[in-house]
Amino acid sequence: MIIELATHINAPIERCFDLARSIDLHMESTKQTGETAIAGRTSGLIVLGETVTWRAKHLGIWQTLTSKITEFEYPNYFTDEMVEGAFKSIRHEHLFYAINDQTVMKDIFAFESPYGLLGELANFLFLGWYVEKLLRKRNRVIKNVAESDR
Repeated sequence: MIIELATHINAPIERCFDLARSIDLHMESTKQTGETAIAGRTSGLIVLGETVTWRAKHLGIWQTLTSKITEFEYPNYFTDEMVEGAFKSIRHEHLFYAINDQTVMKDIFAFESPYGLLGELANFLFLGWYVEKLLRKRNRVIKNVAESDR
């Protein structure tokens, strides 16, 4: 399943790029799930080749997921990919486009659930909606912080 989102942010591309790769801001944007970085890069700005292991409660179940930054070109894009976790695969592309002193931040979030047809049914019934809701919340937090003095 692929989820694509675009968020217009009234802030420079470099600020948006750094906020999108901030471990600390990510934890703030997912506080409703209790998400915490527990291994690898656990604070600050993640860079190419680094991993972060997250622990969070999703859909009532505590989960652990490790992702790695596999592509990185400051301040235009970075990609993180799951290397360990409950999904069959996750690839999240973060793309940034400067328009004067503003930015369009685009997410391309592709994931495969395990368990074949049962996983595809879960994607259709609730996982796609759930993941998109998390991404939209995260993007609102990035936008709000980027457009503020924080």
